[in-house]
Amino acid sequence: MFIYLQRFNESEHDTLGLLFIDDLFWAFTLEDENRIKKLSGETRIPEGTYQIKLRTEGRLHERYKKRFPKMHQGMLHLQDVPGFEWIYIHIGNDEDDTAGCILVGDVVSTNIEEPGRLMKSSLAYQRIYSVITQAMERGEEVWIGVDE
Repeated sequence: MFIYLQRFNESEHDTLGLLFIDDLFWAFTLEDENRIKKLSGETRIPEGTYQIKLRTEGRLHERYKKRFPKMHQGMLHLQDVPGFEWIYIHIGNDEDDTAGCILVGDVVSTNIEEPGRLMKSSLAYQRIYSVITQAMERGEEVWIGVDE
C-alpha cells in the first residue's frame, strides 16, 4: 500500500496537507512548520518515503489501546526518518498536538491568518487506521511518501 502526503500550505506555525491512499483522498493533515535547524517537537519531518510499521510500546500506544480496544494494534510509526524518532500518524487538532508527527482530520481551517486546525480527527484516524492495518494483516508493506 502506498500513502501520499501532499503538503499544500505552510505558515510560521504549521503545515497543512492532503493525505491520499492508493491515489484517493482520505484526509487533511497538519504538521509542525518547517525549520532550517530542527527544534525538537516543533519541526515537521523532511520530504521522503518512509515505511510504516506498528509500534506496540510507549505511552501513546497505551492511551490508544484504552481508547480503541477493539481496533488498536499499535501506533502507525514511520520508520527511519532522518533526525527524528517516534514519528506517528495520529489524532490531534493543532500544532500543540503534533510534536513532529502527522495529524489527520476530516475538516481543516486554513493557516493563512491564524494557526491551522483539524476537526473530526478521531473519525479520520479510525478510517485510515483500519485500512492500513488491514493491508498489514494481508502481508502488504505500507509506505508513505511526503512531498512539498
